[in-house]
Amino acid sequence: MATTAKDILKQVWGHDDFRVPQDKIIEAVLAGQDVLALLPTGGGKSICFQVPALMRAGVCLVISPLIALMKDQVENLKRKGIKAYAIYSGMTKREIDIVLDNCIYGDVKFLYVSPERLKADIFRERFAKMNVSLIAVDEAHCISQWGYDFRPPYLEIAEIRALQPTVNVIALTATATPQVQADIQEKLAFKSGHERFVKSFARSNLSYAVRIVEDKEEKLIEVLQQVQGTAVVYVRNRKATQDIAQLISKRGISATYYHAGLNNAQREVRQKDWMQGKVRVIVATNAFGMGIDKPDVRCVIHLDLPEHLEAYYQEAGRAGRDEKRAFAVILAYRTEGEELIERAEATYPPIDFIKKVYQSLANYYRIAVGSSLLADYDFDIHDFIATYKLDGLAVYRAIKLLQEAGFIELSEAYYKPSTLMFAVDNRKLYEFQIAQAKLDLFIKALLRLYGGELFRDFFKISEEKIAEVLSIPVSEVFKKLQYLEQSGIIYYQPRKDKPQLTFLTPRYDATSLPIDTRLIKFRKETAIEKARAMSAYVNDSTFCRTRRFMEYFGEESYNDCGACDVCIDKKKEQVENPIKDKVLNILQDQRLTFEELLACFKPADKENLASCLRNLRDVGILDVDAQKKLYIHH
Repeated sequence: MATTAKDILKQVWGHDDFRVPQDKIIEAVLAGQDVLALLPTGGGKSICFQVPALMRAGVCLVISPLIALMKDQVENLKRKGIKAYAIYSGMTKREIDIVLDNCIYGDVKFLYVSPERLKADIFRERFAKMNVSLIAVDEAHCISQWGYDFRPPYLEIAEIRALQPTVNVIALTATATPQVQADIQEKLAFKSGHERFVKSFARSNLSYAVRIVEDKEEKLIEVLQQVQGTAVVYVRNRKATQDIAQLISKRGISATYYHAGLNNAQREVRQKDWMQGKVRVIVATNAFGMGIDKPDVRCVIHLDLPEHLEAYYQEAGRAGRDEKRAFAVILAYRTEGEELIERAEATYPPIDFIKKVYQSLANYYRIAVGSSLLADYDFDIHDFIATYKLDGLAVYRAIKLLQEAGFIELSEAYYKPSTLMFAVDNRKLYEFQIAQAKLDLFIKALLRLYGGELFRDFFKISEEKIAEVLSIPVSEVFKKLQYLEQSGIIYYQPRKDKPQLTFLTPRYDATSLPIDTRLIKFRKETAIEKARAMSAYVNDSTFCRTRRFMEYFGEESYNDCGACDVCIDKKKEQVENPIKDKVLNILQDQRLTFEELLACFKPADKENLASCLRNLRDVGILDVDAQKKLYIHH
């Protein structure tokens, strides 16, 4: 039996040693202290609460807003023989009831919960009765109004702490400014003697670069040709994922695309092909990446600017997790930074429009005033927009604001497989099989495929697999399962593969919707401030990229990284100064192509000349005309 943290790490994960500072974090948790841990993307956050939880008796409550990540972690734990469950939007009351009972009376070690579930009476009543070993808060920045992804349901965590006052908390995030760090500790009611661990935001193997370009697509192909190996290309919208993937494929580089609008089977196949190296490049929206641990990504390229540095740091950080040389590149137009700021200013629509969208949602689902607390609904935004003839982008922004205000929750990349559990015991099932002989073979097939677990818990099933075993159409399987449920023999939940919209409060009369206008103003100002920081990152070609991240996240830094484009250009400038002077002198009163200009230099100067010209174009000194001739931009 494992007795130390290292024993558990070896037995369960097969690792001999912890990464810095995982061991110190685990020590502090086991000592009963509240802990804030900032570990960059890929830094092994889950180990920091899973190991101490396995060393203690009882269940570890894990709060996370990312349903896909929750389900991945639960499946990973189950594969290791560790009992784990998750509660999230789209589950029935019966399913939730059974999970909570198992956490009180069974040997469950981990219960993952989305934050909006914390306010439910059924959860609070059962949580108070559980033997809780630890509370882990993932994506802890969501609790702060200063953060980039504020989620009001996170504020419930301090209240549930009061139900288990002796249990300590570990809060984890990849990115948080000093202001957000302080807010996390305050809002989670950290006790005196708490600890804070921050792993350096510097990545010595990751070279950051920004290229101001006129043709992003050509530059993208150039980068992919120069940097060999697996790559991720991030774009803002779903249509662009397909268009860019096709473009890359036509240029002889294998590529696929990924976004939340694909069904679960499509997402799984594309992710798997990329993970296994069958496809070199995956073009994706920001729906892709959470929980993806592929160590050999050599390049992450952004064709559109992320909304803030927090998102960019996380997405870029998916490159080079094997600690070998990797690149994070932004391709931007000259005006893109200003456009990002303008977009942030336009993100918050008028209050009257927000209320109109809320009322339309209530009408869409026929929800009466005062009802639907924590009710989940399939949400097709395109059908909703068409039904009420609303502007799509404005609707999306209004929904995001309603989410930030704590009225609704939208889970976009959502998939829940079909689940089944017998509602009767063995004896009553046998009596039913005798009385309904036509269903005997079908019930036996269920038992043969999924076993006695079906009497104790909801179990994932595949209607296609059942159809294959019985050599009947899938449509027939659905009919038989629905009949068994109507007969009271099973609890059956067909799979869901549509975004889920959850009402976090009883439905209000839209005219009296209590929107906090001061909070909206504050959130808008925060979004604009973060957009300005992102714009400064793109447009300032004089300040080390890594140092900018470190200072933004409150880490003291004195040395340039030496690896980003700014640092490399500074090194080159020492060589290029004479070249630059000569270029400007030659082009003072004429226009020349690169080849014509090169004829004025030694062949050995070709690389330094190209770099010099790129720098002069990036800062707007040189430009190129329609005949591809270089000239000084006056």
